[in-house]
Amino acid sequence: MSEYNSRLRQFRDGDKPALELVNVSMAYQKDMEVIKDVSFSIDKGEFVFIVGHTGSGKSTLIKLLMRSLRPTAGKIYFNGQDTSRMRGNNLIKFRRKLGVVFQDFKLLKDRNVYENVAFAQRVIEKSNKEIAKNVPSVLSIVGLSDKYNANPKELSGGEQQRVAVARALVNNPLILLADEPTGNLDPKTSWEIMNLLDDINKCGTTVIVVTHSEDIVNAMQKRVIRMENGQLKSDVRKGGYDIED
Repeated sequence: MSEYNSRLRQFRDGDKPALELVNVSMAYQKDMEVIKDVSFSIDKGEFVFIVGHTGSGKSTLIKLLMRSLRPTAGKIYFNGQDTSRMRGNNLIKFRRKLGVVFQDFKLLKDRNVYENVAFAQRVIEKSNKEIAKNVPSVLSIVGLSDKYNANPKELSGGEQQRVAVARALVNNPLILLADEPTGNLDPKTSWEIMNLLDDINKCGTTVIVVTHSEDIVNAMQKRVIRMENGQLKSDVRKGGYDIED
């Protein structure tokens, strides 16, 4: 991954956190807060798990991090910039630096592997020459160089998730946000995906994983942020963590 590592160097400079939440609250209706006064920061290059039971506020938190929602109170800073103030080109640039991987892959079923990854580049108007260079490079990183012409329906679940990871990586994001990336995968394939995310993190990308998997969280010994009833319950910098506690 040396080439990919060098392409990320520009994002690792400086001392601003990759992500910072300051007293963030979110209410869909008045007096019905689903996120309540949450504050934490994530440094560039960190690997962080976000855990919590259904209804803990994780889904809303993800939407806030993606800027699909804006908080009703507090601030969210991405690389030092207030995301709630982003408009037009600034919002576009923010979304280019945030790669997202979903549980259900969200691949384009009528396009092959190459075109699924290339789509993320076409959206930001990369040239055909750049796409022809970048897509094979990122497919090599996720171990799918020989599958570039395959249709998603011809791939296993793990391979489809690798395509989704490649698509999230191809625009060199500052942060890779993975929402239950192993939720539809068997244990062996789940570990393959998590090891891939760990390798990507070691090359400098900040990785945030939302998961219910206690086994993965405890085994990987990363920082763990736990949400409960819309609040930050705990923030353990290193070590295993029992989600059920």
